[in-house]
Amino acid sequence: MKLGWQDFPGAPPLGKVICAVSDIPRGSVLAVLLGEYPVLVLSVGAQINVFVNACPHHFLPLDQRSKCILSTDGRRLMCSNHLAEFNSSDGQGVTGFGIGTCLAAVPSHQKDGLLIVGDAGV
Repeated sequence: MKLGWQDFPGAPPLGKVICAVSDIPRGSVLAVLLGEYPVLVLSVGAQINVFVNACPHHFLPLDQRSKCILSTDGRRLMCSNHLAEFNSSDGQGVTGFGIGTCLAAVPSHQKDGLLIVGDAGV
């Protein structure tokens, strides 16, 4: 079963500000709490991706044991709990307990220097 971002408790409403675009580090991951809803924000090339910070293996935060969860080449996110790995571009599981699973992507867009939940036009 694949959970969508709105299936997680405390999912933010469309239009909720995630962070300032300038706060997103290049070559690293920004962990943000939107109330009690944890997300990971990362810049992949020119694209910004947002995922629920919950490994689909046991729904623990990917960065629970270590903040170093992005591969050096920026192509994979690794769960620090059980070492499952996911593509940073689309969240698809690629190794270990990640195979056959996917991180829940949170739709986002930029407006006035802010990253906002939902597609443009929200």
